[in-house]
Amino acid sequence: MKIVITGNQGYVGPIVGRHLRRAYPDAVLVGYDSALFAHAYSGAVHAPERVLNAQIFGDVRDVPADVFEGADAVVHLAAVSNDPMGNKFESVTTDINQEASIAIAAKARDAGVKNYVFASSCSVYGFAPGGARKETDELAPQTAYARSKVGTEKALAAMDRGDMTVTCLRFATACGMSDRLRLDLVLNDFVACAVTKREITVLSDGSPWRPLIDVRDMARAIDWAATRQADNGGAFLVVNAGSDQWNYQVRDLAEAVARHVPGTSVSINKDAQPDKRSYKVDFSLFRSLAPDHQPQVTLDQSIELLRDGLERMGFADADFRNSPYMRLKMLESHISSGALSNDLRWLTSNFE
Repeated sequence: MKIVITGNQGYVGPIVGRHLRRAYPDAVLVGYDSALFAHAYSGAVHAPERVLNAQIFGDVRDVPADVFEGADAVVHLAAVSNDPMGNKFESVTTDINQEASIAIAAKARDAGVKNYVFASSCSVYGFAPGGARKETDELAPQTAYARSKVGTEKALAAMDRGDMTVTCLRFATACGMSDRLRLDLVLNDFVACAVTKREITVLSDGSPWRPLIDVRDMARAIDWAATRQADNGGAFLVVNAGSDQWNYQVRDLAEAVARHVPGTSVSINKDAQPDKRSYKVDFSLFRSLAPDHQPQVTLDQSIELLRDGLERMGFADADFRNSPYMRLKMLESHISSGALSNDLRWLTSNFE
């Protein structure tokens, strides 16, 4: 078995690579990444890519077709990965998250790849008051990031996929400890606040709903999708990936973190403008199709792994919201140094 993982040097990729290596010891695992965040280790003792057979550096907008030769599955993680980045780099977000995703799917199809896994997002539901959203419900994307996910799903549904099985995993909001930690995610942010200053500042009024999933459980879902047969869900499938038990209001997440870091207070901005990103999600389809790959990490465990990981790192930056642990800040740093262009391409004239 050969599996190509794009965007493997981001937040989720190291966990996915490790999971797939354990699940398939003899598999050929190949990473493809532009290395924007490759140096952003967070307490890693060894380079996460040691579990791979090969690491290829390159922009996903320019992936050579031969990367996919002989591959059984492509796991497409590469993306401009959150709302702040998507808002600042809107046209680039469309190019990378949507156009490149479609082009990669076509190259994978032409190479005879059996399974294409697209990392989509539950953010496509946007503002969704009322009951938990199912895959067939109306979408209301609020940001460039979410719109790019919707656009890709629609294009993959419409394209000639040949014999390739395509799975769009609409992931809940990611969380949990990683070799390349991001702190611009709601639960990770709260744990970092608690560890560094014993105070969690909730920027909203705490009422919005968010479904969450630990990165370890994202890897389990990806494992299933990368080996899924077409008779299990169809040759093209869009499915919410997560757990009904992980639908939380933001204020409840803050309180849960405070319980795990003694002495932590919670401050909620009751005067905040309503957050237009609020949605509960129904994960019953995923539960029925992938009973052996269901989420196993509890909220308490995810918080504890984050807390222990940050403490092991000696993490003490109370101003981390302005630090490279926020992906937008890291991109801005690359650009201001002259190493990266505004369309997020490395400038070869600045290589040193």
